Amino acid sequence: MPVQNPKKMKIAIVHDFLTYWGGAEQALVSLRNLWPEAPVYTLFYEEDFARKYFPNADIRASFLQKFPRFLLQRKKFLLPFLAIAAETLDLRDFDVVISSSSSFAKGIIVKPRTVHISYCHTPTRFLWDWYYEYCRENNFGILKKIFILPLLHYLRLWDRSAADRVDYFIANSKNVARRIKKFYGRDSEVIYPPADVNKLKTQNSKLKTKEQNYFLIVSRLSPYKKVDQAIEAFNKLNLPLVIIGEGSQRKYLERIANKNIKFLGFIAADDLARYYSNARALIFSGEEDFGITAVEAMAAGTPVIACRKGGVCESVVEGVSGEFFETPISTLIADAVWRFINKESGYKREVIASHAQKFSRERFEKEMKEYVEKIMRGCKTRN
Repeated sequence: MPVQNPKKMKIAIVHDFLTYWGGAEQALVSLRNLWPEAPVYTLFYEEDFARKYFPNADIRASFLQKFPRFLLQRKKFLLPFLAIAAETLDLRDFDVVISSSSSFAKGIIVKPRTVHISYCHTPTRFLWDWYYEYCRENNFGILKKIFILPLLHYLRLWDRSAADRVDYFIANSKNVARRIKKFYGRDSEVIYPPADVNKLKTQNSKLKTKEQNYFLIVSRLSPYKKVDQAIEAFNKLNLPLVIIGEGSQRKYLERIANKNIKFLGFIAADDLARYYSNARALIFSGEEDFGITAVEAMAAGTPVIACRKGGVCESVVEGVSGEFFETPISTLIADAVWRFINKESGYKREVIASHAQKFSRERFEKEMKEYVEKIMRGCKTRN
């Protein structure tokens, strides 16, 4: 339900990028449900993607939108421009700005009397707690390091300064709230992100998939997701594993996978729901800020076998909705799978699906509505 807007305050929403579907974009859908008349500002967007997922949105992009498409598909080349692009978004006409940010959107500049509320999916990971992994995974040579490392240092200073311009932080998990406090020195409200749990709960599990008796991974195929370690585990286990998702590591992962592992790439939402519903368990091998796929699997009644790190520790209950392993290495993943198999008959799919209701879209929109309305009433009193 749209928010009742006291004093007809003008509201805008800012989102980092509109280029692919993920948990942040699900949150953006809910923000637009609450404030359907608010324009959506972004650094740049893919036209086909925006037309598909945000067909009626008033989308306003920065100057980066005019850059050649091949550059927009390679964000690393845009690093020198992203902070500048966020600061040049013209938000002077708005009373309240809500940013949905995991990187640069929180760096907007607003008027002194404009209130900036940032829904923070994470402090910019490649600048802070993922800095060394980012440098190692990109394998910067000597010449690149001469330019890249000073740039990352500058962006880290900018990111810290940008956080000071936010009036109110909302974290998507307690895990992220701790990092906001550590890296930005700011307190934050915790509102868990939304998942389409009701749609997944009511999915007809009689609609079977071609694959049977399989475990499932739903993930972007990037190094930090640690899908390679899960593949090594299932190579040893010789159990069916289905992997859904695309990413830079796909060709490499296909090369190291045995015949018991199948890659499906990106699939439609309805097909994904069927794969969730029919899987024995979801394998969650990486560390995530929250981990929306774990909630989606649980909403379909499917247990989760996850690394005991990050936001998934707040959504999965050990022995009730899943199992944990301590570190994302193949031997520990394989051990957790065997532990799950030994307990599998004790997991109740209806209990797991009921637990996932704590992370519903309806709950997210209610909590966001109440929080923002409270801030807006304070603005009205102040003005």
